[in-house]
Amino acid sequence: MDQYENTLNDVRKTFGFVPGFMKALPKDVLVAEWPIFKKYSIEESDIPPKYRELIGLAVAANIKCPYCQFFHMGAAKMNGATEKELAEVSTLAGWTSFWSAMIHAQNYDYDTFKNEFERMGAYLQKTAGKQ
Repeated sequence: MDQYENTLNDVRKTFGFVPGFMKALPKDVLVAEWPIFKKYSIEESDIPPKYRELIGLAVAANIKCPYCQFFHMGAAKMNGATEKELAEVSTLAGWTSFWSAMIHAQNYDYDTFKNEFERMGAYLQKTAGKQ
């Protein structure tokens, strides 16, 4: 059996079938990408599954991909994400876009931004639990 057939069998074993969007990929791409997809979407990695999916959902919201949004929302729920966590991740995704747009529109100096971030972080660490 060749690598492509082995890959299809592994996808089938993992999902119960081979999704059409995977069959539509060139054979060599699926063979190369499937192990990476499986590791970081299905199996264990350094980031717990719920957090991986919440990160994926935030990215999907920012790139405005309905396929990715549907996938990561469902996978986050399957991995225990609560409605409160889903609401919070949508807020965080929105804030990231908002502040990025604001700072870019100002053409804010990057080195100044980095210095100010370091100052904020040092202050927050120094005052942690005191506010």
